[in-house]
Order: sequence, then structure tokens, then C-alpha cells
Amino acid sequence: MSRRCFVTGKVGKTGNKVSHSNRKNRRKWGVNVQKVRILVDGKPKRVYVSTKALKSGKVTRV
Repeated sequence: MSRRCFVTGKVGKTGNKVSHSNRKNRRKWGVNVQKVRILVDGKPKRVYVSTKALKSGKVTRV
């Protein structure tokens, strides 16, 4: 399962890990998603939702 928010569609970002000597290696930043039960079309469903969507009240937990 990919780390993607069900509500906002947020996904992780990629970039460079930069050492002190300025050498660069690829790395990923994950998304802070939690597995929660929310109402989807009037039925409870267990999905991954970002913490920002939970805090802002965009979803109603069951």
C-alpha cells in the first residue's frame, strides 16, 4: 500500500541527502498518514488519512 492520503491525495517527496562534503544521494520523505476509520459514502471504511486532514476536520472519524 502506498503512503498516500485518501482525502487530500498527498504523497511523499524525493530529493537529495547531502553530506558535509556535499556528496548527494537520493532519498525520500514520507507522508505522515494514519490508518483510521472514516465515513465514505455513508459507510465506515478503513483508509489512510494525513494528520493535517484529521486536524483540520476534513473527515469524520467513526
